[in-house]
Amino acid sequence: MRKSVKVPFDPQKFLAKVGDGKTILNYRKNQIVFSQGSVADAVFYIQKGNIKLIVVSEHGKEAVVAILGPGHFFGEGCLNGHALRIATARTADECVITRLEKATMIATVHKEPEFSELFMSYLLTRNSRIEEDLIDQLFNSSEKRLARLLLLLANFGKEGRPEPIVGKFTQEILAEMIGTKRSRVSNFMNKFRDLGFISYNGKIEVHSSLLSVLLNDKPQIRRDEAH
Repeated sequence: MRKSVKVPFDPQKFLAKVGDGKTILNYRKNQIVFSQGSVADAVFYIQKGNIKLIVVSEHGKEAVVAILGPGHFFGEGCLNGHALRIATARTADECVITRLEKATMIATVHKEPEFSELFMSYLLTRNSRIEEDLIDQLFNSSEKRLARLLLLLANFGKEGRPEPIVGKFTQEILAEMIGTKRSRVSNFMNKFRDLGFISYNGKIEVHSSLLSVLLNDKPQIRRDEAH
């Protein structure tokens, strides 16, 4: 008798197909995936598009705390005992998202080592990003924070060179992300364009020369020395 050959588990194929406890959802721009305070009962995976994570204070002030793109999970707090969502997830553009029910997510992590490795790798990368964001916010000028954000949105360092930023990120969103005013972001963006660091005409294309802003101890824009 011929033994049946087990087909290797492919996490990407698993995430791209509908299954038990797993659905594929299509969203338009500015749609809410889940709201702050709603029941946390699933983990989400971005196949296409970008997601904004937004936190609203008791006084109604909104802050964009993260922008996530293809290959990112979100809503994983439900696996750590969070009964309610601590942020709102809203689409920044058209998105295709896989929704995994909490029980399905837990079972797959335990059953499939390849999927567990993918998820753990994401969590470690996300944790490092949070630490870097905190250091960035504490020690860098708003000019450097904007430069770093643009490089991250352009996937600098992942494919060898920056790419055009997918999705429309307004100056208001960028200002919220780095904790400054829109007028300052406008000033920095114009300056970066004049210096040849970015192409900015509706859509943003980042050039590798923008990295010099982060590596230079002296701010490129001296008006920002007081943060």
